[in-house]
Amino acid sequence: MLKLHNSLTHKTEEFKPIKKNKVGLYTCGPTVYNFAHIGNLRTYVFEDILKRVLTYNDYKVKHVMNITDVGHLTSDADEGEDKMEKGSAREGKTAWEIADFYTKAFKNDLAELNILEPSIWSKATDHIKEQIKLIKKLEKKGFVYGTADGVYFDTAKLPDYGKMANLENQELRAGVRVDTGDKKNTTDFALWKFSPKIKKRQMEWKSPWGVGFPGWHIECSAMSEKYLGQPFDIHCGGIDHIPVHHTNEIAQSEAANDKPLANYWLHGEFLLIAGGDKMAKSGENFLTLEEIKKKGINPLAYRYFLLQAHYRKQLTFSWNALGAAQNGLKHFYESARAIAKNEKALDDRLLQEQFLTKINNDLELPGAIALIWDVMKERKINLSTLLDFDKILGLKIQDELDKKEEAAPDKVLKLAEKRKLARENKDWKESDRLRAEIVKMGYEIKDGKEKISINQISKIKM
Repeated sequence: MLKLHNSLTHKTEEFKPIKKNKVGLYTCGPTVYNFAHIGNLRTYVFEDILKRVLTYNDYKVKHVMNITDVGHLTSDADEGEDKMEKGSAREGKTAWEIADFYTKAFKNDLAELNILEPSIWSKATDHIKEQIKLIKKLEKKGFVYGTADGVYFDTAKLPDYGKMANLENQELRAGVRVDTGDKKNTTDFALWKFSPKIKKRQMEWKSPWGVGFPGWHIECSAMSEKYLGQPFDIHCGGIDHIPVHHTNEIAQSEAANDKPLANYWLHGEFLLIAGGDKMAKSGENFLTLEEIKKKGINPLAYRYFLLQAHYRKQLTFSWNALGAAQNGLKHFYESARAIAKNEKALDDRLLQEQFLTKINNDLELPGAIALIWDVMKERKINLSTLLDFDKILGLKIQDELDKKEEAAPDKVLKLAEKRKLARENKDWKESDRLRAEIVKMGYEIKDGKEKISINQISKIKM
């Protein structure tokens, strides 16, 4: 039995798909005006684990991910500059060039983290017609009104607006802390924004209400309906999407079609930095996967770091913690090699049941990894079973096993010989100095009873 925590009901529930053995999955993708930061990527790793768990349970998953390449303003309250126009001004490129460049960069990040691509990539700019059609449907049902700067959804006409975020019981509401302007309610949100009269936009389209561009939220409602129907099974995103983006998606989709948008909503928690702040592109704490790689970190070590915390729990990032994860992943690979070299025929059925129980309990990956470590230490797991579990972990164990061990350079070998002589002479100070020098060169040295082993390690610049 697969159980998932549903943000809509605030309960962990048995998963029951709409169609037998099939799952419609929609995950909110990036706004491609800049690189994704590693906090963003935590959400995509969690969604990848969900997709892998569904597949592991023999579901056929139709996965749609949007690319927001227009309409996401710098303020969630529908104010400020379009982020694509902002990116264009920052880099001196067209908005279309910015979207193309950062879409490719995002897809490269997914590949580096071994995140499976969606069945369908869905760009907002490719679905303007569908968004206009949905707005017209809402207008016909009386949920739309016009202002000087656009067309808005009237949240007061939807009795259960904000039900997932419980907005009616919160002092902070979507879109507050700004003047309402022509809006009727602080929570009302833009469906279509008019182009500025004094400046021509690079991305704008004709509509029944005037030349302009769609609001941020309408794209997901229009595209999820087109590719998955309504309702569909599972909608995912970061926890920061709950009070505004997902609340507004639910409002417009359910107002238009008088039925639920999705049956299950799953949200990943924040990645924090020291001091408890969330990682954000607007702050000094913006860190990309490329910057991690420059520190000598394997992107899969970052994935391994993320797997050690449940997706619904906040996780604090530090270079020391990431370095520990890199070492942990290295030892994980070493244990896998040892199992491959001395494989025994074991009965893994109980272990497989225990693993399935863990992952099916709302994606309990930390417990699943702990279970794997317990049996790996005692060599009580078949390689085939470990590789089967890696369908969930996504750590590319087989690729690591296929790598040929490379001999250390002569300079490192000479230092190792000098250290060996120092140890024989019980010159521990010199031995430690030589070990430190070897580590600086990117290698570690282990003293075995029969021989010394020298293994390449990744340098971690703190």
